[in-house]
Amino acid sequence: MGDHYFAERPDAASHRRTVDLVLPDLHLRLATDSGMFSPERVDPGTRVLLETVPDPPATGDLLDLGCGYGPIALTMAKRSPQARVLGVDVNQRALDAAESNAKAAGLDNVRFCLAGSADPALRFAAIWSNPPIRIGKAALHDLLLSWLPRLTPGGLAHLVVQKHLGSDSLQRWLDGQGFPTERIASRSAYRVLRVASRTEGPTR
Repeated sequence: MGDHYFAERPDAASHRRTVDLVLPDLHLRLATDSGMFSPERVDPGTRVLLETVPDPPATGDLLDLGCGYGPIALTMAKRSPQARVLGVDVNQRALDAAESNAKAAGLDNVRFCLAGSADPALRFAAIWSNPPIRIGKAALHDLLLSWLPRLTPGGLAHLVVQKHLGSDSLQRWLDGQGFPTERIASRSAYRVLRVASRTEGPTR
């Protein structure tokens, strides 16, 4: 179950189902499967993020980092129909579900790919993420340092992290890496961090 969603090809037996994402401005029915993150319900952290962040930029390239079966990416695509949304993940089963969910929702401004296959030249006006904290601190830091520098000048990332899984220490680390970071929301033990594009190198 839990750890298998980090695999490109999960070995968990398929168990397909649907979950509903209901927000004040949209309702999406999403297909999920075993071997991916939070297949039985939209993760509470994802919901906190989507209920608290300001609308994404109306145009430009937007990123959902660690997209799973697509609730964040599809919300971005729905809220900013003129933008181009990219969802990346390491889990091919989740990406297949996300593609199917985009098609079912009639959203043609969003696409999905393996994280390592994304165009390295792309720069993003916004990054939204419920990052995979459980991959470990070093791997998480490497992941964030691979993507946050790809924010456009003035671009913002919004990350949701559980307090007991290190949201405060992550905030301090991001600040130390030259990404000005502040907490903009706190609900149900989750913290939403707003991360500004880097203006200079790490401070320590």
